[in-house]
Amino acid sequence: MVAVAILAAGKGTRMKSDLPKVLHSLGGLTLVERVLNSCSLLDLERQIVIVGYQGEKVKQALRDRASVEFVEQTEQLGTGHAVQQIIPKLEGYIGDVLVLNGDAPLLRPETLQKLVNTHQTQQNSATLLTAQLPNPQGYGRVFCDDNDLVESIIEERDCTASQKQHRRVNAGIYCFNWQQLAAALPKLSTDNDQQEYYLTEVVDYLDRVMAVDADDYLETNGINNRQQLAAAYDILQQRIKNDWMHAGVTMINSDSITIDETVKLQPNVIIEPQTHLRGNTEIAAGSRIGPGSLIENSKIGENVSVLYSVVSDSEISANTRIGPYAHLRGGAKLGENCRVGNFVEIKKTTVGANTNAAHLSYLGDATLGDRVNIGAGTITANYDGKQKHHTKIGNDSKTGSNSVLVAPLTLGDNVTVAAGSVVTKNVTDNALVIARSRQKEIPDWQPN
Repeated sequence: MVAVAILAAGKGTRMKSDLPKVLHSLGGLTLVERVLNSCSLLDLERQIVIVGYQGEKVKQALRDRASVEFVEQTEQLGTGHAVQQIIPKLEGYIGDVLVLNGDAPLLRPETLQKLVNTHQTQQNSATLLTAQLPNPQGYGRVFCDDNDLVESIIEERDCTASQKQHRRVNAGIYCFNWQQLAAALPKLSTDNDQQEYYLTEVVDYLDRVMAVDADDYLETNGINNRQQLAAAYDILQQRIKNDWMHAGVTMINSDSITIDETVKLQPNVIIEPQTHLRGNTEIAAGSRIGPGSLIENSKIGENVSVLYSVVSDSEISANTRIGPYAHLRGGAKLGENCRVGNFVEIKKTTVGANTNAAHLSYLGDATLGDRVNIGAGTITANYDGKQKHHTKIGNDSKTGSNSVLVAPLTLGDNVTVAAGSVVTKNVTDNALVIARSRQKEIPDWQPN
């Protein structure tokens, strides 16, 4: 059995933020969510998050994870003190405990699986994840014998000058035999430079402690400031994009592209430069996104093109063309074979198949049928100053340029709206509607 305890009580002063450090976002997920996700290959018996600073916000952020339990650390007196708080929670538990930092978001699930497997097969009292850093400054050093059994762990501030040259560092990630750890925790002291309870001190009270190096030392990077958060994002982006390119996605100038880990892509998607994919976005095979596009929490069908446009919280069906400079938002739903062109905004609107809105139009709070043509400059006037109203346009209807449709309004099937009309009343099927002043010409007119 394995339980996990995640240390998430700190404020993160160097982040210069009122938000708890573990709730800062990295690639669409909070740091603590990423740490929880790194345990995905483990069969966990318990999941415990130790909270402190603004703990209610951390609990709220993880409210959808029903299996997560919370423990309060009212004073932040070190990592050892944090783990001491779970002793009552795990009373009677027999098994292993994985201790993770809530600000170490780059751990791969395979790495934690390797750590736990080594711990259990070697029957260790504790197993530490370590890393061989090119520049170990700022990290506690781990000293081992030839069998990777730990002889000592020394925090950098307590290291001698020669010890600081050692490159094997403690990643702050541990797997413990819980019963042995629970017996050692009350023995911790504050006899160190920071006068805190270091979890590393338990090594002095355990029989067999082994170190396991991470294959990629970058996985062990923690987040203490905005610069490290940005560096972690670059690492994460390289991983995500490499994985998608290996899966058959083409990226042109990949350095200019960003993709959240929550995005799902099918093979043969092409991502052009300066394109950003966010949230729960799905893009089907054969689609071409960008250049210069933002897609967020949207579903894109097969063979769709999106050029220099923004699509958020919307759905686009197959073989539809978007852009340049279009904006779809707020639950827009487009059918197959549609065309949404230059400077068209669509909000909370359902558009039928084979419908076109090619230029300079706004469609909000509307339902359009199949084979509708929206003329340049058509506006659905959906807001009366107090509330929004709906516009419905039937199949095979078309609007002339510079038409204004004042909602609430229904246009039937096969309706033609003359250019320049302001339509305020419902229109029946198969009608031509003209709602504009008759042109009047005054010959030989001169201004006064």
